[in-house]
Amino acid sequence: MDAKNYLDDITQIKQMMNKSSRFISLSGLSGVMAGIYALIGAFVAHYYIEQYLEKLVTNEVSRNSRPMHLEIEFKLLVIAALIMLAAIVTGVILTSIKAKKNNAKMWDASSRRLLINFAFPLITGGLFCLILIQRNYISLIAPTMLIFYGLACINASKFTIGDIKYLGVINVITGIICSQYIGYGIYFWAFGFGVMHIVYGTIMYLKYDRK
Repeated sequence: MDAKNYLDDITQIKQMMNKSSRFISLSGLSGVMAGIYALIGAFVAHYYIEQYLEKLVTNEVSRNSRPMHLEIEFKLLVIAALIMLAAIVTGVILTSIKAKKNNAKMWDASSRRLLINFAFPLITGGLFCLILIQRNYISLIAPTMLIFYGLACINASKFTIGDIKYLGVINVITGIICSQYIGYGIYFWAFGFGVMHIVYGTIMYLKYDRK
């Protein structure tokens, strides 16, 4: 009996240590919503890209028309920014609701560590994407975003629910494969940021949020 109580005490101590070092209030539904936003964005981006390619084919636009290139690049950047903003706002709201439900703090040492370790690879990748745009390597933006986002998830997994590292690994692999299929970046982007977020968010919701 004493041995059983001893093991129970150890388990409780480990759980308390885990809660104090990891931010475990991430909402699975926020992942699902981020995936839906990404699929909507991919659909809109595909529409603009198809319009642009049609104008190239019909010679309405010259392949060397820098203003037209800048226009399509700007539209895609705006779409990506809006998706990110919507995902962040939704994530904060849903995670805040889950944290209150679990009587946990939304902003503490564990959430700060999570944010820092997630943001560093993400910001680095964003700056590198701007360099790619500057150098006109547009075809490498989609794989670059996938790879750096995946690295951000892997890096952040040490400070939150560990399952997020699997989403990161899948996105890194998807990004590497995407780099070998130039011209199909929008489809890989939709898979990595859209489909996989919905799958991951659903699993996390069923595994953690419904308890």
